[in-house]
Amino acid sequence: MTTQTAPAANELSTPQTGRSPQAQATTAVSGGTAGADQPAANRGRTSIADVVVVKVAGIAAREIPGVYDMGGGLSRTIGAVRDRVPGGRPNVGRGVKVEVGERQTAIDLDLVVEYGVSVMDVAQDVRENVISAVERITGLEVVEVNVTVNDVHLPDEDEPGTTAEARVE
Repeated sequence: MTTQTAPAANELSTPQTGRSPQAQATTAVSGGTAGADQPAANRGRTSIADVVVVKVAGIAAREIPGVYDMGGGLSRTIGAVRDRVPGGRPNVGRGVKVEVGERQTAIDLDLVVEYGVSVMDVAQDVRENVISAVERITGLEVVEVNVTVNDVHLPDEDEPGTTAEARVE
């Protein structure tokens, strides 16, 4: 009778002939261990969905003074229609794209800024606030936040359908 033992951790990292390809390709991933002898905090894995990072980044970006709206032209138009539908909720993720890995995330933001504010200052403040919020709430390392300013909201631009004066009496 022959018994086999599991290879030691140092044996898995060095390819050896005669071993199965599965043993050679094993990668240790942190995320918890199983067993009653482990602390409760270490039992299992935690996965963070992309939508979580999108919402956190969207809310954090909108908190900065000088940010009028987020998203490109078509996205804002669809969002305006959605906001007017009874029961419709505002989309906090509009204008936010993310890539989420196991430990890191990268974020792209599309902004519309108010006229008269420094675009570079707003972009820097947004970047700092988004990084702080995402890292604090999710625990992921933010490797980059790319900010694209798509438009400037002028003070005399009226929202569609909000004209105060009637054209005829």
